[in-house]
Amino acid sequence: MSTIKSAVSGVVWPALAEGRAAQLLALLWQFGQTERWPAEWLLRHQLQQLSLVIEHARRTSPFYRTRLDAAGDPGGGSLTMAQLRELPLLSRRDIQDAGATLRSSAIPAQFGAVHENRTSGATGQPVQVWRTELDALLWQANTLRDHEWHRRDQSLKLAAIRALAPGVADPPQGISGAGWGAASEAVRATGPSALLSLNADVATQATWLRNHAPGYLLTYPSNLAALLAHVARSGERIPGLRAVLTVGETVGPVLRAACRATLGVAIEDVYSSQELGYIALQCPVSGEYHVMAESVLVEVLDAAGNPCAAGETGRLVVSSLHNFATPLIRYELRDFATVGTPCACGRTLPTLARIAGRERNMVRLPDGTTHWPLVGFHRFREIAPVRQYQLIQHTLHAVEVRLVCDRALSNAEEAQLGAVIRDALGYPFELRFVYFERELPRARNGKFEEFVCAVG
Repeated sequence: MSTIKSAVSGVVWPALAEGRAAQLLALLWQFGQTERWPAEWLLRHQLQQLSLVIEHARRTSPFYRTRLDAAGDPGGGSLTMAQLRELPLLSRRDIQDAGATLRSSAIPAQFGAVHENRTSGATGQPVQVWRTELDALLWQANTLRDHEWHRRDQSLKLAAIRALAPGVADPPQGISGAGWGAASEAVRATGPSALLSLNADVATQATWLRNHAPGYLLTYPSNLAALLAHVARSGERIPGLRAVLTVGETVGPVLRAACRATLGVAIEDVYSSQELGYIALQCPVSGEYHVMAESVLVEVLDAAGNPCAAGETGRLVVSSLHNFATPLIRYELRDFATVGTPCACGRTLPTLARIAGRERNMVRLPDGTTHWPLVGFHRFREIAPVRQYQLIQHTLHAVEVRLVCDRALSNAEEAQLGAVIRDALGYPFELRFVYFERELPRARNGKFEEFVCAVG
């Protein structure tokens, strides 16, 4: 295991940190305390911090001044959840329409430099937000928290396969780095890293991973699924792998089981967004997700806007506790999650049992109801040599089935696949099969969704 860096010559243990490292270690120590506080303590401190953001937004953002005045500004030091729920939700469309009026005109200097952040627009609604160095510091602290929770050996190599700008880390070599990134390198001496663009085909990815033999792999769940299928067919091995870290998409039980069966390691997932940073980390004990309550306040709401109880699934609404550049108060992510119960790990952070996905990943039926597709698509390989698939619902009665296969399918195979699909979707949709030679197209940010509802 790598040890903490010391800033004092002649003292290597116990390490004496300074600057950024000292700030990160101080936050980690606080996280270790607050993640086991009584739930009411956590909520009280969240509301106290959020009240400061709300008051700052009222004073410095024209958009929020109008919005909060209309709603009856709940600012001040005694904000309650009831008062917070009186505020309207903030949508992506609101952010787009508000433009510069959403941004604060007087960002506190002690929060550091301000950086622009543009979302990828995978939803068709890209947004622009501004974040400070304080946000970056908290992002890095939660990165370290994730490593600490899962007891990762940061002396090993970290390999990442991600969507990158054209010309960056192109296959077959990719690029190499000296460490695990700014957060880890500020605190300790780490092992090296390696980065490969997602435009590499899975065979190239497998060869690249075998050559690098990393301790940890970071990639998207959909890319991992394709990689697992290739490794299972080829019989290749990735020596020395300890875990796969996933980001950017939902992870289901089928993928978790496939990763364990094929690579012999577990998936360790994080839930984040470009606008908000870390929202929740997978618990190393239960496998559920703990909300990063020191950074965000998360609400899970039903269709009527009421809080969901444990076991219920609803819309995620998130408030950033420290973005004084572009305040995000009751921001509706359009993701869905299931509320969890108190966790066996002993941490008292709010728990999400499952990240269900986005609204556009739900099937829409002619009677107006919506639901999540049932598990069943993993049976495709039992019927035909399907390498990759995607279902796009274009109307209330029709679904396009996109497939990448090893060979042309027979009419009987299409019929069997159709039966599985209709059963999983819960409706006798008209299906249109469309075949692709190599790989199905991804969104511009590299993400891939197995089911998309495109019904307006």
